[in-house]
Formats: sequence, structure tokens, C-alpha cells
Amino acid sequence: MAKTIIKTINLTKTYKVGDMEVRALKSANLSIEEGEFVAIMGASGSGKSTLMNILGCLDSPTSGEYFLDGINTSKLTKNEYSTIRNQKIGFVFQGFNLLHRTTALENVELPLMYDRSSRIKDPTAKSIQSLERVGLKERMQHQPNQMSGGQQQRVAIARALVNEPALILADEPTGNLDSKTSVEVFELFQELNDEGITVVLVTHERDFANFARRIVELKDGAIVRDYQIEARLNAKEELVKIRDEELSNA
Repeated sequence: MAKTIIKTINLTKTYKVGDMEVRALKSANLSIEEGEFVAIMGASGSGKSTLMNILGCLDSPTSGEYFLDGINTSKLTKNEYSTIRNQKIGFVFQGFNLLHRTTALENVELPLMYDRSSRIKDPTAKSIQSLERVGLKERMQHQPNQMSGGQQQRVAIARALVNEPALILADEPTGNLDSKTSVEVFELFQELNDEGITVVLVTHERDFANFARRIVELKDGAIVRDYQIEARLNAKEELVKIRDEELSNA
């Protein structure tokens, strides 16, 4: 029986805007098992970013419960909240969020500097291993401005992997990349997912969501659809098509 990594029960988030209350999330019930690849979709204002922030322990719900890898996050202290975020979640953002004057290796090592548990005994060796895993062994001493956008996002993915998290949360991870580079990033996500890593991403693009195995759609703060993808796109095959098209147009 698969292990449940994410479980939300009647998750609600309400914001105050002046004298008004805006319910950004309405009684959301969601369960994601280990090894799934889930895309969260919705229009602007649908609640997908609010849900992602709560799943990432960057924000807390107004009501309801969120269990991350079996831990009830609503019962944690502020320090425990920070620790679980560092140890259980790897983040990948649209803007890469890399430190510009540090090397790829130093960027990947950053999360380990905040891990008070010292689970990883050799941070440098682990960071090198993470960069090798995303195909950047030869670029580890390069700074972000010496790398392409796709390479920078691979550094961000290596950083997300370095703590051996329970899941990777990716927020519009290809928003700043061209189409071909975006597919290359999804090829890496699919490879990691095939290795058993749980991936949850937010995207507003249907084509990219189809690289996942399951889609959760939100509208007006509520989950309105949750379904498996029957004809999943294979990123490796899509890249072959793109390269064949480039050759034919050359």
C-alpha cells in the first residue's frame, strides 16, 4: 500500500481585505501518495498559489488540517514548521531563486546549511551528487550568469533534491523558459518521478500539465476536478519531435 505524502482535510484559507473577507481556499480535500506526479491547475485567483503555499508550509490555513508525510502540521511550533519545510520539501520556483554571486555548487549546498539535524554528513559530496543527477557535473563551479535559463533551473532542481525531501513542489517551473527548454525540464521531472520521487507542480499551461500523471483543477478556491491523465505526454518523445522539426527547418 502506497504511503500518503500529502493529505488535506477541509483546508480553508481566508484573507481580510479591508472590511471584507476573501476566501481563497474552500474546504479543500486532497490526498497525494508517494511517487505521484500531480499538476495543480486553475485560472488566476482560483486558489492554486494559496494551496501551494500551504502545501509548502510557507503559509498556514485558517481552518482544516494538513498532514505532510504523516505529520499534522497544524500542531507544530514555528521552529518545527521551519524544520519540516527544510527536511521534507524541495522547492523549485519560476524565477530559479539562485544567489547570483555564488557557484552552482554553493547554491545547492544552501538548504543543508539550515538543516539542524545534520542528517547529511558530507554536504559538499551530497551537493555534487545532486548536480550530477541533473546533468550538471561539469558546471558546478559556474555562477548563474554563466549558465542558460535551463541550466539555472536544473541547479534549482538539484538544490530541491539535496535534502532528500519527501516531495518536490514546483511553482510554474518553466514560466521563464522557452518551449524546448521547458520540455527538457519536464524530461528531468519525469525521470525523477520514475525513480519514485513525488512531484507536485502548479502550472496554468495545459500542455505542460499533461506531462504529469494526474491533474487537480481549482476554481474559486475549490477543487472542481481531480483525475488521472490517460494519454500522458512523454517529454523524451516530445524532444525528439522538436529536434526533428528543427532539422527539417534548418
